[in-house]
Amino acid sequence: MIGLIGLPGSGKSTVGRQLARRLQIPFFDSDHVIEQQLGCSIRSFFEREGEERFRDIEESVIDELTQNQKCVLSTGGGVVLRSPNRQHLRERGKVVYLNSLPDELFRRLRHDVNRPLLQVADPLGRLREMYTMRDPLYRETAHFTIDTGRPSVATLVNMIVMQLDLAGVTPRQ
Repeated sequence: MIGLIGLPGSGKSTVGRQLARRLQIPFFDSDHVIEQQLGCSIRSFFEREGEERFRDIEESVIDELTQNQKCVLSTGGGVVLRSPNRQHLRERGKVVYLNSLPDELFRRLRHDVNRPLLQVADPLGRLREMYTMRDPLYRETAHFTIDTGRPSVATLVNMIVMQLDLAGVTPRQ
């Protein structure tokens, strides 16, 4: 299992899809799996049930998905907030932290209304707070850190494959 972690908008789903295609292994997006289980969007569930209840469901889904040895798993940005998630990701596979700076993310996400934690008066300030709080947790969980900056998706996928190859852990079907 190759897990992708990082802040919302760092490219986990987009890069994950391409990485899985390149490695010819299945791709899972934990947020999409959660939405399928809930039967509604994460945003509406968040509004109705709150973040804590969402994190309970996310923890269960991460436990299940990390048991799949040959896959690429894109996770939600807050997955690292719970210790069991960090442990399952780190111990059951290789984890890549897509490190994106808050200002870059803000440029990408400023018109996105589907991310519940960014529906605030100051989304850039919120991204900066999230980065400060989560960056150490991402680094603790990750085996590899890739700075996203401005490279294309294909370049990011190449960088990840190179890191995995150098570590001798590239899973292929």
